[in-house]
Amino acid sequence: YGIASVPQGGSMYYGTQATFNLWKPEVETANDFSLSQLWISSGSYQTNDLNTIEAGWQVYPGLYNDSNPRLFIYWTRTAYNGTGCYNLMCPGFVQTNNEIAIGGSITQLSPISTYGGPQYDITILVWKDPKGGNWWLQVGNNVLGYWPSSIFTNLKASATLVEWGGEMESPDVGASTTQMGSGHFPKEGFGKASYIRNIQVVDSSNTLQSPSGLDLLATRPSCYNVQNGDAGTNFGTYIYYGGPGRNPNCQ
Repeated sequence: YGIASVPQGGSMYYGTQATFNLWKPEVETANDFSLSQLWISSGSYQTNDLNTIEAGWQVYPGLYNDSNPRLFIYWTRTAYNGTGCYNLMCPGFVQTNNEIAIGGSITQLSPISTYGGPQYDITILVWKDPKGGNWWLQVGNNVLGYWPSSIFTNLKASATLVEWGGEMESPDVGASTTQMGSGHFPKEGFGKASYIRNIQVVDSSNTLQSPSGLDLLATRPSCYNVQNGDAGTNFGTYIYYGGPGRNPNCQ
């Protein structure tokens, strides 16, 4: 992981919006994946009642039979154990838009960024409808559908944690050449490292706000890392994340 999260501290959240830089990370084997996403959650692994709403882009040959970055969503209410799924692979998310394919290639929305060249991104907004209670998904200017509040337990009311960042999965992380983000470390900066910009959360008055701060977590920083961006740009609150995987320092 290379992720940023809202500080833990009892706040309630009702959604998030962020803009995700688009890349095509190299994935070593069909069962590896690499992604960039947001997580909205409540509950815990310990009590097996973790509820999550997730959205972003991923490269996952084992799921899609190719290595193209794809728009994806996910949900669970039992800590990934027995409920939930990717995209529309089980009942849950209700799609209301027939123009954008969930699980479809990201190039239906935007070109892919190139190292040292043009940069492209997509904005994803998830918010809880104060009247109906459902969690709605918007990508760019397109409302795609909603997760009914009825499929959740803890997320029926609100979220206690919001996160943004990259993840890669491989049987042997330290030895894997599967990339995260652009495949380059955050320190390389704009045009080279992958970013997530204009990170905001939805507060109890249904308003987008910048988070009060970000906690950063990199589980293997010599393989994949995360760092805050410099303040004072039109990127708002933002992070760079990612890395190449296997390298002499990566254990």
